[in-house]
Amino acid sequence: VNNCLQLVIQTSSITDKNKPFEFRINKEQSSFHNRLLQHDLEKNYSGRQGDVQYDNTNFGSSSSITSFPVLQCTAEEKILNSDRLTLERQKLTVCPIIDGEDHLRLLNFQHNFITRIQNISNLQHLVFLDLYDNQIEEISGLSTLRSLRVLLLGKNRLKKISNLENLKNLDVLDLHGNQITKIENINHLGELRVLNLARNLLTIVENINGLDSLTELNLRHNQVCSIKDVDTLPCLQRLFLSFNNISSFEDILCLADSSSLSDITLDGNPIAQETWYKHTVLHHMMQLRQLDMKRITEEERRMASVAVRKEEERKRESHKQTLLKEKKRLTICNIARQWEIQQNRVALVASLNTDKDNEPCQINGSAAYVFPEESRSLDTLLSSAVQGLSVLESHLVEVEGDTLYLYGSGALECLDRNWSVQTATAVVTVSFIFIEFDEIVQVLTKLKTKFPNSVHLKFKETNLVALQQFNALAQVNRIEQLTVDPQGNPVVSFTLWKYYVLFRLNHFNLQKINGIQVTQNDIVMAERFFGILAYVASSELPRYRMLSLLGESRRKQFHYLLEGKGKKSGIGNEEGNDNRAGGESTARATLNYSTKDFHMEKLEEMKERRTLCRTYVENLVKEAADINLKNESLQKLWPQMFIELVRDAVVEIRNKNSYMKLCLQRIADQKE
Repeated sequence: VNNCLQLVIQTSSITDKNKPFEFRINKEQSSFHNRLLQHDLEKNYSGRQGDVQYDNTNFGSSSSITSFPVLQCTAEEKILNSDRLTLERQKLTVCPIIDGEDHLRLLNFQHNFITRIQNISNLQHLVFLDLYDNQIEEISGLSTLRSLRVLLLGKNRLKKISNLENLKNLDVLDLHGNQITKIENINHLGELRVLNLARNLLTIVENINGLDSLTELNLRHNQVCSIKDVDTLPCLQRLFLSFNNISSFEDILCLADSSSLSDITLDGNPIAQETWYKHTVLHHMMQLRQLDMKRITEEERRMASVAVRKEEERKRESHKQTLLKEKKRLTICNIARQWEIQQNRVALVASLNTDKDNEPCQINGSAAYVFPEESRSLDTLLSSAVQGLSVLESHLVEVEGDTLYLYGSGALECLDRNWSVQTATAVVTVSFIFIEFDEIVQVLTKLKTKFPNSVHLKFKETNLVALQQFNALAQVNRIEQLTVDPQGNPVVSFTLWKYYVLFRLNHFNLQKINGIQVTQNDIVMAERFFGILAYVASSELPRYRMLSLLGESRRKQFHYLLEGKGKKSGIGNEEGNDNRAGGESTARATLNYSTKDFHMEKLEEMKERRTLCRTYVENLVKEAADINLKNESLQKLWPQMFIELVRDAVVEIRNKNSYMKLCLQRIADQKE
C-alpha cells in the first residue's frame, strides 16, 4: 500500500469481544468511520456507514463496447469520493466499465446479480473489492489487481478456488456461503491473515501450508471430518470449526502440535457431545485461552489433566480387554474349524469303510481301496486348512465367574496344573466344548480332587452319541445339574435320554437337566423304563466281573449276601439302603462304559492271546504229528532192521579167533 493509503485491521479487546473486526481506510490522516467487516464475514454488509452509495448513478453506453454499461460520475462526486465507489443493490448483471477511475481503492458490488468478474482490470490501485451476494461461478479477471488486499466473494456460486496467483498481497479472503469442496491454489498467499470458508462443502482441511501470516481461519458450517496441515501455520491464533462432522480427537490431532493457536470452537460437532471432549482438548492444547468462545481457567486445565489420565488408563484397559476378547474369539474359531475338520475326516473314513461299491485293487502288491475324486479333493482341502490354522492356539482354558470353560482336547491338560485354592473352590460349573467325550472320560476322576465344589457339567460338541456314554459320569463325585447341548451331541435326539440319565445317575439326585427341574414323576418314569435293564445286566454278569466293578466295602457286602449270612429283609432292601446312603446301587454299577480306546486295547489284547494260544497249540500238534510219523516209519522199518542186525552179528562171530583179535585190537585202540 502506498504512503497515502493504509489498511488497518482492528480487533476488539476481550471485554468487547462482541464487537466485530473493523477495516478502516485512511487517506492523508482522514478516516471513514464505522466501516465494519463482520467477525466471520457471513452477515450482510449493507449496514456499513461512511460509504457513499450512488442511488442516482448514471450509466451511459460506449460506442466501442455496447454490451456493457459505462459508469459516469459527476465532478462533484469524484471530489467527494475520489477513492471509493459503492454500487450495491443496483440490480447489475455485469460489471460496468469504469472510465477515469483508475485511482479507486475501494469498490463495492454487494447484492447484485453479477455472474462474472470483468471490466476492472484497469483499477491497478484497488485495495478493497466487495462482491458479496452475487451469482459469480468462477474467480477470474483479477490477475492485474496486484495491490488488492481484501477480496470478499461470500454468498456466490463458486465451486473452486482458482486464479489467485497474482494476488500475493491479499490480507483478507472471504469465500463463505459458496459450494467449494476442496481447499487449493492458496499456498502462495503468504500475506493472508484472514481466510473465511464458512458454509461451504468442505470435508477435509488440507493444502493450507504456506499461509505463514494466517491468524484466523473460519470453517464453520461445513462437513469437515478431518484436519491436516494446521500445525504448519506459525501465526494461526483463531480457528472456528463449529457445526461440522468431527467425531474423534484423532481427526484433529494436528491441532495439538500448533504452538500459536489460542482460540478454537468445536461446538456443534459430534465430538462436543462426548464426556471427555473438553478434558481431552485442554490436555492436548495447553496453549489455548478460549474454547468455544469461553475463557479457560487454570482449575479447568488441572481437572482436564487429571480426567485425561484416568480416561487414558480406562482406554488402555479397554483396549487390552478388546485384544483379549479378539484373541479368544480367533482361538475359539480355530478350535471349531479343527473340530469340524476332524469330524469330516472321521465321517469320510466311516463312509469309505462302509462303501461296498468300491472294489479292492492291487497297488504295489498290497490291497487298497479306490478313492473317489471327491474324497481325495476333500482330504487335500482339509490338510491345507489344518496347515493354515496351525499358527493359532488349538485349545483354550478360561475361568469366568464360577465356570471353567475348556475348549479343545488340549485344554484337558490344565487339570494337571496347580490351581489356587480360591480358584479351585470357586468353580461350580465345568463346560466341555469341542472335545471328544471319550477323552473327557479319562479325566473325570480328576474333577473330584481338583474342583471339589463342581456340581454342574456342560457338554457341547463332544460327540455324545450313545446312552451308555452317560454311565461314565458315575465316576464324578457329585452332580446336581447336567447340560447337554444338542449341537454336536446326537444322543439328545433320543426321546428317553433324560430318563436314562436319571436312572443311571440316580445316586446323584440330579436337580436339573438342560435347565429343566427334575420332578419325582420323572424319577418314577426313569425307574419304570430302565429298571429291568440293571437287573438283566447284573444277573448275566459273571461273579469275577461283578467283584471287579465294586469297591472294597461293597465287595464284603456282596460276599455277605452271596454266603446267605444276611437276613432276608436286609437282602431285599440292599439297593434301597445304598441309595439312601448316597452310594451307587450294585445293579446300576454293572452298567459301565468303556471308551473306544480302552475297548480297542482289550480287543487287541484278546487278539494277541488268541494268536499266542493258536501258535502254541499248532506247535504241539506239529510236534505230536512228527512223533507219530516217526513211530509209524519205525514200525515199518523195524523187522528188516532187526534181521540185518542179527545177520551182522552172526557174520562177525562166525570165526571166533578172528573176532577175538578184532575185539582186542579195538580195546587197544581205545586205550591209546
